[in-house]
Amino acid sequence: MNQSFNLCVATETIVNDAQQLGVTVDALQRICINVSAQIIRQPSLYLQLTYQLTLPNQLLAKQLNWSMWQQAQVKFDDYLWEETCLECFIAGRLINDENLTDAQKATPYIEINANPDGRYALYQFESYRNPATLPPTPLYAADGQSRAFINWINDVTPTLRYVENPLSNNPSVAKKPHHYERSFNVPVIQRSNKQYAIANTMIEQINPCVILWFGEIALYFAPNHASPPDFHNRSHWPRFEL
Repeated sequence: MNQSFNLCVATETIVNDAQQLGVTVDALQRICINVSAQIIRQPSLYLQLTYQLTLPNQLLAKQLNWSMWQQAQVKFDDYLWEETCLECFIAGRLINDENLTDAQKATPYIEINANPDGRYALYQFESYRNPATLPPTPLYAADGQSRAFINWINDVTPTLRYVENPLSNNPSVAKKPHHYERSFNVPVIQRSNKQYAIANTMIEQINPCVILWFGEIALYFAPNHASPPDFHNRSHWPRFEL
C-alpha cells in the first residue's frame, strides 16, 4: 500500500520565470512530479519516499540543476534548499508528550531535505519555523544520541532515465519528456496503536515538496500551496494515510 502525491508548481512568479527560462507558462505547468510514500517492513521498518520527475522538453532539461548521485556525497549537509532539493515535512504529536501543553503537543514537525547527489538533512521544529535559527536544529534519533539519517535506494541511482538524450542536437527529441527519479528510506517505528513515528514524532501529516533550480530560477512544487508559497504552512498539508 502506498500514498501518492501529485505536486503542482507555485504560480506567483510563473510568468516571469517562464520568460527568463525561454519557455511557455504551459511548459512549466506541465512539469510532472509524483511522490510515492510507502511503508517497508523488511529487512527493517522504513518510510520509503520515491520522487519521480518528468520535464516536458529539452530546453528545460538542459537548464535543470540535477546532480549525479555519488556515494561519497552521502552525508548530512545544511542549506540544501539553495539547490535542487527533494523535501518532505512530517507533523504529529510527540510520543512522550505528557508534560507538554496542548499547544506544544499540536505543533512539532520534521523537515527532510535531500539533494539528488546524496547529501541530506533532517531537522526538528517545535512549532511554525521555531526555532528560527539557520541552519535549523538537526533531528536526533529516538535515543537522543545520534542524528537521524536517510538510506538511499541504490537501484534508482542513475541520474536520469532518458527517453532520448536531451543534449542531442536531433530536433526530433526536443519535445520528448525527460525523466528523473530518486528514492530513499527514513527509519520509522510502529507504536502499539498501529501508528508510525520518526524519532519521537508521530506521522499524522505528510507534505512532500520539491524545489527545482534551473540556473538561477527556483520553482516550488507541493501538493497544495499557501500564498505566497510556504512549505512550512501546515494548513495545506495532506493527512498521512498509511
